[in-house]
Amino acid sequence: MPPDTLVTVDWGAQLHGYCSDCTRTLATGGAVPDELRRAYEVCHEAQRSAVEGIRPGMTGGQADALARRGIEAAGLGAAFGHGLGHGVGLAVHEAPRLAADSVDVLEPGHVITIEPGIYLPGIGGVRIEDLAVVRDDGVELLTSFPRELSLVR
Repeated sequence: MPPDTLVTVDWGAQLHGYCSDCTRTLATGGAVPDELRRAYEVCHEAQRSAVEGIRPGMTGGQADALARRGIEAAGLGAAFGHGLGHGVGLAVHEAPRLAADSVDVLEPGHVITIEPGIYLPGIGGVRIEDLAVVRDDGVELLTSFPRELSLVR
């Protein structure tokens, strides 16, 4: 691994036919470039905003906007080129879709990913993805892996 950059790792597992999905971005050195460190901070805050704001009855578009607003306010909107997330169940990608144009309605019991990403051409990228269950009062995170930027050697 090259020193002083970010590496994004996406993994999952299956149990009794049901899928999981998790992504973390890790630092390979202590001197991560300022642009990547800032992208990580913006992405982390966008993910936190979505986790705190998602409620049943919202559309996938409304959920996506919770994260997208912060990324756009930081001037990085063009670097968030995918939707916020998707449903997970017997397939790793299924409804509901959480994206700017999604009219899918989130309901209690839906298992979804919440995974904003920021990709800076020629520099690097960040994605922070958690698996969550939509509950009556918000979401319950199923992922326990830390979200803070971690150093790997």
